[in-house]
Amino acid sequence: MRTAANHTKVVRPGSFTETGRESTHVKIVKPEQKSRMMARITKTDTKPELAVRQSLFRSGFRYRLYDKQLPGTPDIVMRKYALVIQVNGCFWHGHKRCKLFREPRRNREYWIPKIAGNMRRDQRTRKELRKLGWKVFTVWECELAEKRLDKTMSLLVKDITKRETQREGAAKF
Repeated sequence: MRTAANHTKVVRPGSFTETGRESTHVKIVKPEQKSRMMARITKTDTKPELAVRQSLFRSGFRYRLYDKQLPGTPDIVMRKYALVIQVNGCFWHGHKRCKLFREPRRNREYWIPKIAGNMRRDQRTRKELRKLGWKVFTVWECELAEKRLDKTMSLLVKDITKRETQREGAAKF
C-alpha cells in the first residue's frame, strides 16, 4: 500500500489486540528500510524451522539437516524413518489457504513468477523424494503459530512413531 513521499505501509497479518480483534496497527517504512527487512530473511535456521527441530529433539528424535545428496536439500532428514520434513514459509511457498499468504501488491512481475516457481519446485522435489522411497512431510509456518504449535507437533510425532512401530513390526517377521 502506497502512502505519500515513497513510503510503504506494513501491516502484520494475524496480529491481535487485547480485545481479540485483528490489529489495525500500520507501520510506515521507507522502501530502503523495507528492502533491508526483506534481505534479513534467511534460507536456513528460520524461527519456524527451529521450533520444529526443538520439538523433535525434545521428543527424543534425532535428525540431520540439509542433506545435499537428496533432491531439494530437505530441511530435516530422518534416515531411520525414511522421512524428510520441509518447513515452508507461507508467503515464500505460496500457501494458498492461509491468511499469512497474499499476493504481493508491489513488484508483481517479479514476485508472482518467483512464488509460482517455488511452488513448482516444491512439487517436483516431493515427487522425486517419494520416488526414492522417502515420506515427505510439509509443515507450514502458519501451523507453527503459538496456538497451533503443540497440536501440529504432536500429530507429526504421532505419525513418526506410527511409522517406527510399522517398521519394527515388519522386521520381526
